[in-house]
Amino acid sequence: MQTLPDFIEEPLLILSIGINPSLHAVRAGYPFAFSRNRFWPALNASRLIDGELAPGVKAMRVLSRRYGIGFTDIVKKPTRGLKDLKAADFAQWTPVLLEKIELFAPRILWFHGKVAAQEFLKRTLESSYDLKWGKQTFKVCRSPCFVSPNPSPANAAYSLEKITASYDALAALRDRVLG
Repeated sequence: MQTLPDFIEEPLLILSIGINPSLHAVRAGYPFAFSRNRFWPALNASRLIDGELAPGVKAMRVLSRRYGIGFTDIVKKPTRGLKDLKAADFAQWTPVLLEKIELFAPRILWFHGKVAAQEFLKRTLESSYDLKWGKQTFKVCRSPCFVSPNPSPANAAYSLEKITASYDALAALRDRVLG
């Protein structure tokens, strides 16, 4: 199976976790590659970075090496959309993600969307949580969890401004964690 590689380097401050790679991302070789995805405009407008990055593999390396932000997915199977995933896909891949979290010990887990967080959590924690946007009340492997709206164009209910504000809140959490 051809999939999107992870972009994870140490030290890992923030681990960005998507649901699964899109077909666009696999072809391009980096996440959030679809031109209408709002990740890159929101990132560039946010306080998470101090400049502007053009989408691409080079930008992924800058995010990893300069900002300590790594990227992976719960499920590594690429699809056209969430509807193409089955419960078995999440059951198969969640332990793989948990191993990455244990290995790299990110300071913050950043889930793109409540669906991503819920699918992961229901297979890793014994309790159910009422997810909200922003910092959560629980941790996974000692890492605080943060949930932002998924920037996919399929999630049009959330504006670019709302997504950018969420990334700014993540930057504030990062700053608190770093002291």
